[in-house]
Amino acid sequence: VPSDEDSVAEKRKGEELLSPGENKKKKKKVTTPRPACSWVHFSREFIKEYSASHPESSGLKAATKAASDAWKSMSVEEKAKYAKRARDVWDNYLSTAPACVPKPRRQAKLITRCSPGRLFNVLQRLTLDQQAAVKSMGFGSLLALRCRTLRRSLCLWLLERFNTARISMNICGERIPLSPQDVELVLGLAASGKDVVNSGPDDRISELRRNYNATNRGISLRLLEDRLAAPEAGDDFKRSFVLYALGTLLCPTARLDVSPSFLHFLTNMDIIHQYNWGKFLLDRLVREISRFRQGKQRAVGGCLLFLQLFYYERISVGGPCDLVSTVVPCLSSWGEEEITDRERREKGLGGYGRGEVIYKERCHATEVVVTDGAQPDGMPVVEVGTIAEHGLGFPDEGNLVKEDGVNGEIIAEEANIPVDFEKGNVVCGNIEEVIEPIEGLCRNRDYGCSETVNYMENTNHEETCVYAPCACPLQGCGFVGSSEQLSLHFSSKHWDCRRHFQYNCPIPVSLHTDEQFLVLQAEEDGLLFLLNKGIENIGYALMITCIGPSSSKERFFYDLVSERGINSLRLKSCAHNFPGQLDSLPPTDFLLIPFGYLGSSGQLNLEVCIWNS
Repeated sequence: VPSDEDSVAEKRKGEELLSPGENKKKKKKVTTPRPACSWVHFSREFIKEYSASHPESSGLKAATKAASDAWKSMSVEEKAKYAKRARDVWDNYLSTAPACVPKPRRQAKLITRCSPGRLFNVLQRLTLDQQAAVKSMGFGSLLALRCRTLRRSLCLWLLERFNTARISMNICGERIPLSPQDVELVLGLAASGKDVVNSGPDDRISELRRNYNATNRGISLRLLEDRLAAPEAGDDFKRSFVLYALGTLLCPTARLDVSPSFLHFLTNMDIIHQYNWGKFLLDRLVREISRFRQGKQRAVGGCLLFLQLFYYERISVGGPCDLVSTVVPCLSSWGEEEITDRERREKGLGGYGRGEVIYKERCHATEVVVTDGAQPDGMPVVEVGTIAEHGLGFPDEGNLVKEDGVNGEIIAEEANIPVDFEKGNVVCGNIEEVIEPIEGLCRNRDYGCSETVNYMENTNHEETCVYAPCACPLQGCGFVGSSEQLSLHFSSKHWDCRRHFQYNCPIPVSLHTDEQFLVLQAEEDGLLFLLNKGIENIGYALMITCIGPSSSKERFFYDLVSERGINSLRLKSCAHNFPGQLDSLPPTDFLLIPFGYLGSSGQLNLEVCIWNS
């Protein structure tokens, strides 16, 4: 066994055998320095003369201070000599310097506030009364949440393939569109009903803001967690739960806190179940991804868990199958074990996007689960569960139908009896039960719609209904009605707060710097438009929107012009439909006007023209 002295001697001998270059750190490669600016050329010349004429000076600091004072007092003509010298050196540098090879960019890390695990921990502590309150609001599907972590590599891969213009994803060589029905299929949130309007004057929610200590940054998640820990299950609990679910899973923003704008649709907790949460969640997801790509925020907002589970459901990695069994909502089918197994199979295939796109029946009112066992005739045994939406249900038919009053579910069961579907008919062995179509009035009946909707069919009437509610944009007014009712309301109640215009005719308008929007009303049909103003780093962002249902197919084009002397800025774009005032500008075209374009009166002077064709 060698001694310690022998080991030290062998180590020194090995170091001597190494070349001098290998035992030292590599030095950075010396490159040609960048040319100096005009000030540097002047200061070098001035300091030499100053040091020669002022030998008593204290050194370089005093000479540099004198050079700075002399440079500031020089005119543009006196500085031109040094500027020309610096320009010549720079041109020579550009012509002789080798081309710069860009370094490969490292893959960016995904930063997101979407945290299913945080919501999962809160759900485990809810009492039975609180769980019933969650179900009454239409969020009962979240109680089946089993996934606690996001697969960030998959989410980042999906974001690179997300098309915000078409609201689709390009996967496996196919374009897969996303719709509110997909949100309902994956998360179990309603994809029909009233549009969620999260904007309006702060006076309506001033009391709620004080109650939740809302600041400009938002509402603290820790405050909401403390409130949800109490056993109370009333309106305060419901409001706190919706805020917490939106801020941690469904609609998180780039910030750590919950957006206080959500309080606008939480003033009346009795109508929460009537909102179209699927459309709201998808719109917010598209908005947050667009802002992230524009560089306006470092973190990605929106429900990334929806994208992750949607990918798992639509891309099959186990080979083609004749019948895809689905449990609605899919949220309850994916726990940590299932996701880990899926990721292992994805890795075995060589990465994401190696599977096969599958198409599932988008029938959210019927759930088919294939079970083991078969009948003598070869027909599989199935269990059928029908979700009665909109408060409608089937009549009781003996022992074949049982109703769950909490979830509004009616489940037809019969042990080892085959079930078949034939256009709404359910055939059970020798017994034939015909279920009549469920019909009811449109949810927008209070706003003038008289259509009858068949909820057993895959109808899109409520999504495209022209009577969808729109909110009055003025502060302090809580009117909500159809676009036609809103036009009449504005003409009678706020006739002095609008600006009349005619289609296809330009009009001059002025907007004060403290005004967020200007209401424009057409003389021909009374439609309302908003000239919206936002603030960016270098100026004001202006755009025009039409107050109407988001699903409206009617489109208006507009022209915005801002002039200053012989210079002018111009934007031609399409006015998108929004059911009220905007809390922030959407990711669409806008006109950016620098702060220097303001008039002497401190106003934005514009020329606006809106076309109806």
